[in-house]
Amino acid sequence: MCRQWTREHRGGVPGRSVVRGLAASLALLVAVLSAPAPALAAPQLVKISGAGSTWSSNAIDNWRRNIQQRKIYVSYAATGSSDGRTQFTNGTVDFGVSEIPYGFQDRFAGPDPRPPRSFAYMPIVAGGTAFMYNLKIGGRQVTNLRLSGEVLTKIFTGVVKRWDDPAIKADNPGLVMPGRRIVPVVRQDGSGTSAQLTLWMSKQHPGLWDAYCAKFGKAAPCGVTSNYPYRSQDGFVGQSGSTGVAGYVGQSNAEGAITYVEYSYAINQRFPVVKVLNAGGYYVEPTAKNVAVALTRAQINQDRNSPDYLTQVLDEVYRFTDSRTYPLSSYSYMIIPTAAELNITEDKGYTLARFANYFLCEGQQQADVLGYSPLPKNLVEAGMAQVQKIPGAPKADIVIANCNNPTFSRDGTNTLAKTAPKPSECDRKGSRQSSAGTGGATQATPVAAAARCAGEPAAGGPTGSNTAGGTGNGGTAAAPSAGAVVDPDTGQVIGPDGSAAGGDDGAGGGGGEAVAAVPVSLAGTGGWQLRHTIMVIAAVLLLALVLGPPLLAQSLRRRRGGNGWEAS
Repeated sequence: MCRQWTREHRGGVPGRSVVRGLAASLALLVAVLSAPAPALAAPQLVKISGAGSTWSSNAIDNWRRNIQQRKIYVSYAATGSSDGRTQFTNGTVDFGVSEIPYGFQDRFAGPDPRPPRSFAYMPIVAGGTAFMYNLKIGGRQVTNLRLSGEVLTKIFTGVVKRWDDPAIKADNPGLVMPGRRIVPVVRQDGSGTSAQLTLWMSKQHPGLWDAYCAKFGKAAPCGVTSNYPYRSQDGFVGQSGSTGVAGYVGQSNAEGAITYVEYSYAINQRFPVVKVLNAGGYYVEPTAKNVAVALTRAQINQDRNSPDYLTQVLDEVYRFTDSRTYPLSSYSYMIIPTAAELNITEDKGYTLARFANYFLCEGQQQADVLGYSPLPKNLVEAGMAQVQKIPGAPKADIVIANCNNPTFSRDGTNTLAKTAPKPSECDRKGSRQSSAGTGGATQATPVAAAARCAGEPAAGGPTGSNTAGGTGNGGTAAAPSAGAVVDPDTGQVIGPDGSAAGGDDGAGGGGGEAVAAVPVSLAGTGGWQLRHTIMVIAAVLLLALVLGPPLLAQSLRRRRGGNGWEAS
């Protein structure tokens, strides 16, 4: 070996084979360094999942169905805002949706810390937290109920317990309220809708809310909670999800019930919502335009370095004196990932960004129809900036110039807020009351003559009622006058002007014996009705029972005779 080394390394100079090896290695290194970098794989659309808000779920479900035609598949579990935030924290879903951000102190559910992962908030849709109810007067569905914020708070804290409470009567001068028990229906799961309601009550009516919380051992100030405190023995009913509370109130046997839910649920159920008294002195419902007006006073965190960037403060919304304002208006947030961690990949981020870009722009076209209010331009632009933080987002495609959103004004202001009409003077607080329906129940509810505005329909049910009146003290039985209806709770006959009807000496009126409750059909009294069809069917069946047996016997005798069965 020493001789071999000597022959190839004379004078300390490397041998030819070593030189050739070094040259080959150097050439390979140069080739590798000079070769073009391999093209990165294009991002792929993959299935993504989310969970959270039921308040927003009607909009989200519509968006994810529509986006399937673009081969984007999104699953969403409407499990409540609290669960949505928890699942996003744990990485079991790709995005969460909530009406409230992380970090608030909940007196009933405990602390809600921010997750140890990178994330951002993005407003997705606006809307109004509505009060859907099931109430009848004289068998007729009430569709024009009005309530102040104080009365609503008293209902949901158990202070006002019956529909004929003087405070409710004061809000509704055109209605003779029934003596029926109020059934408050609340969320029994962790809910952003509960958080929105309790936040509003804690800001606007803290004395009532704190007194209610004290019954559950919580010291003042009670503040916001996503877990609504209630006891069944106090007359409250708990249900899970917005579908649960709306479904309960919508049952035919749930008369007297009232709940809080996003406006779209009342529209879908074809039920009315309460017109809420605003700081301008008008009773309004949460239409898209009224919500848009209200949210011009929302204070949005514009600090891009803040962990709460784009979250909202609603104090000025509650106090806004514009006559069109719906006080319980707010935004809902999507909680999005901003780093490829836990279950988030570039492909999932790409898909989520495509989905978000759709509903921030084109998807907002359907907001009004669905019972929501479209986002204004400034929040769409801010939302796009958040979307670009998602790993794998196609940043070049997410620009406001490509946004097909019809709600934008050329000057950047909120189109809906600019075009929102003033409410009717019949909706001003006072001695008059509009008969117009609300929410998903657009039929009018006639009001008493003394409270009727010009052009409003007269009060009362079908004319020519044959319902017997009660017998008064020393009076004789009297039939209700034309246009009178019968209160199903008290049996009282209500006259066309909204007052108790009856003859002299209390005949048929409040001084007499109560008449039987007879619901009044909303159907017209003339023309062919269901009962006529039933009567015809019954007559045909009776005729068949009477004539059928002898005709059958005669037929059998003829057949036997023709076949030689009978003896000659």
